Amino acid sequence: MITRTVLLTAALVLTGLMACRPEADFIVVNARVYTVDEAHPIAEAFAVRDGRFVAVGSSADVSQAYSSARVEDMRGATIVPGLIDAHGHLVRKGLSMINVDLVGTTSIEDILARLRERDVRLPEGAWIEGRGWDQNDWPEIRFPTRHDLDAVFPSRPVLIERVDGHMSWLNTAALNAIGYDSLLMMPSPVGGRIGRDENGDLNGLFLDTASDMVLDLAPPPSRAVLRTAISLAFEEAARVGLTGVHEPGVKLDTLILYKQIAAEGNMSLRIYALAEGTGPLFRYLCSEGTMLGYKDLVWTRAVKIYADGALGSRGAALLAPYTDDPGNSGLLIHPEAELENLVQAVSGCDLQPAVHAIGDRANRVALNMFESLGDSVRRELRPRLEHAQVLDPEDLDRVAELGVVASMQPTHATSDMYWAEDRLGPPRLAGAYAWNSLHRSGVRLAFGSDFPVETVNPLAGMYAAITRQDSSGWPDGGWLPDERVSRDDALRGFTINAAYAAFMENEVGSISTGKYADFVVFDRDIMQVPAPELLTAKVAATYLGGRRVYDAQGAR
Repeated sequence: MITRTVLLTAALVLTGLMACRPEADFIVVNARVYTVDEAHPIAEAFAVRDGRFVAVGSSADVSQAYSSARVEDMRGATIVPGLIDAHGHLVRKGLSMINVDLVGTTSIEDILARLRERDVRLPEGAWIEGRGWDQNDWPEIRFPTRHDLDAVFPSRPVLIERVDGHMSWLNTAALNAIGYDSLLMMPSPVGGRIGRDENGDLNGLFLDTASDMVLDLAPPPSRAVLRTAISLAFEEAARVGLTGVHEPGVKLDTLILYKQIAAEGNMSLRIYALAEGTGPLFRYLCSEGTMLGYKDLVWTRAVKIYADGALGSRGAALLAPYTDDPGNSGLLIHPEAELENLVQAVSGCDLQPAVHAIGDRANRVALNMFESLGDSVRRELRPRLEHAQVLDPEDLDRVAELGVVASMQPTHATSDMYWAEDRLGPPRLAGAYAWNSLHRSGVRLAFGSDFPVETVNPLAGMYAAITRQDSSGWPDGGWLPDERVSRDDALRGFTINAAYAAFMENEVGSISTGKYADFVVFDRDIMQVPAPELLTAKVAATYLGGRRVYDAQGAR
């Protein structure tokens, strides 16, 4: 918690508040401003001109220096820098708002009920698609099969993804539509698994690269649907105070669509796009160079590479077998030699490698790959571990030693804590969701949510980071409480550290002169209220480059 109240004195602010300077577009006064600027962590006011902060200080000084500017009196409201989600899927979030939302379903019967609601509104032949089921939340914890869906949907194709996006569940009609016989004869792809029953027949489940395969075979959303999905995701992001999102797995056509939306003036946040593997967008960036700041809104210099799958579907690659599945150690999506070639190819194009690594084996392999790049390349490219969820304790210090950014999602811990020990066993928990251990060793923690896997609301992430409890306050004292972080560090994870992870720390991430005027107004002091109140706090307004992109009162 910030204990030092620093209001910039007139002497300090005169560098930004000389009367001879051009007038501001507007000033904000009478606020409690948490700047995330270590030199001046608390302020009362700031001035904005041409979309950037031009002064930060006391209400009296800012008002005097910009006496003719439009005034926004915050009447004591709390303001923080625009929040940044360092790992969120905008397109998937938008599509989840269009398709069937299965998050929170508690049984197969519950899922079927939600699918029936959509079925009656669809034309003949249309697919039912959705996402969010999690067998760990069902009374009988088992993986489903196609027959569970066939009982209600014998003829309409159904394809629904697990909450983590690493497993797809299809009914027989969907399998027939994409080629049942071909899939039946096909071996599981490298880094994936085609699910089969005891007779060798398809059971309707496809894991990791096999899931990617069937998703590619399913009918794609139209461009109009994609635009609608993106618009919905933008609105939801602004509503919860996000002014930036790092989106992993972006395709070239999606990036082109983002640029078009930015050119039209319809973008309400800044996107740092991580290209999807070594596909067309990677090849474009490799040949044409990085794109840092198209219209100040669309940025890209990174490539996402999968090392493994997810813990919930037992696809995360572990050094030893799963405690609750002794014959299974998870999956590496790519053989180690191939993964090293991918990392070298990405870095060879001056692009940032961002490796999805959840299991301790996957994280070790990724760190070995990063180490092979050499010190100077790592300093330049800031390699990222996406998730860094379970590390062998011997590898915790290596992350800092190698200068690797840990892009982590606090709400994953509070979602997984009910069953993670069953998967991993007590000894491996020493390196699981180890935010504070990594922070103490000097690692930059860039926080996100992995929405739509988790809620898009960054305050839920802050709550999880500082309490390691669920919304009911369980368990007392928090799960693995030594890995809690301070409220200041949680805010830094969603602001300046996330900005650093995208090479944007000189542009966003704090309320400092010269940076874009991205900021959020809250209905209460999120840095002082009891932790449970973070879950009920509301955004009063969100500003991007000095432009109000969300107003709780309805004004835009």
